[in-house]
Amino acid sequence: MSYLLDKKSRQKKIVYAAAVAVLAILLIFFRASVYQGLSRAASAIFRPVMVLSRHAGAKIKNISPFFVSKEILYKENQNLSAELAQKNALLSNYASVVDENERLKTILGRKSSSANMIVASILAKPNISAYDTLVIDAGSDAGVSTGDRVFALGNVPIGYIAQVSASSAKVLLFSNPGEKTEAVITGQDAFMQAVGRGGGNFEITLPHDFSISPGTEVRLPGIENYVLGTVAGIISDPRDAFTKALLVSPVNVEDLAFVEVEK
Repeated sequence: MSYLLDKKSRQKKIVYAAAVAVLAILLIFFRASVYQGLSRAASAIFRPVMVLSRHAGAKIKNISPFFVSKEILYKENQNLSAELAQKNALLSNYASVVDENERLKTILGRKSSSANMIVASILAKPNISAYDTLVIDAGSDAGVSTGDRVFALGNVPIGYIAQVSASSAKVLLFSNPGEKTEAVITGQDAFMQAVGRGGGNFEITLPHDFSISPGTEVRLPGIENYVLGTVAGIISDPRDAFTKALLVSPVNVEDLAFVEVEK
């Protein structure tokens, strides 16, 4: 019995060996066709993937320059904006210089050629400095001295130099409260004292029977017609022996950028 089983096992092995040999011979002789078939099958399977990959790669290549170009344009826009802002600042500064030059020409054109004037910029006004005082950027180094008269707009007296340092000076305005200034009423040649009331305002005390009307100019004594103020109103009481005339300066100090110091 054992002998028959062994014989059948050997026959199966021989059959398997023969089948393997035949398959090997077929592969050797027909390998090209088999490989081509496998190649076609693989190509059919993977071709859509490869085509999609190529399209995706092309899209990525096209998108990449878009982002690069957008970044370059953004940087160029930033540079142009900065350049434009710089030019606008220069233009604004140029306009400011031209405006100041024109104002200085106008101011100096109102003075006689024989007048010795020092033009100074205002560093501090009454809203920053002490009440009814100015600080200017011209001092003893520029020839400014205590007591020099100070003008606005070339021919409007507004005060005098009260204190001097090497590079700056303090101007006390004629309208400083309690400050007394000799003045002449235009048209009547009456000498009076104008007393400061603050903020560019003055008052003059006159006899009750002294006739004066609003709009009358009050000037500093001298040949030059330097107007200190204009009568804005009259305060009168029949029971009082005196009348008060209220004056206002022709200029608003808050609007000034320059003053002139007369030597």
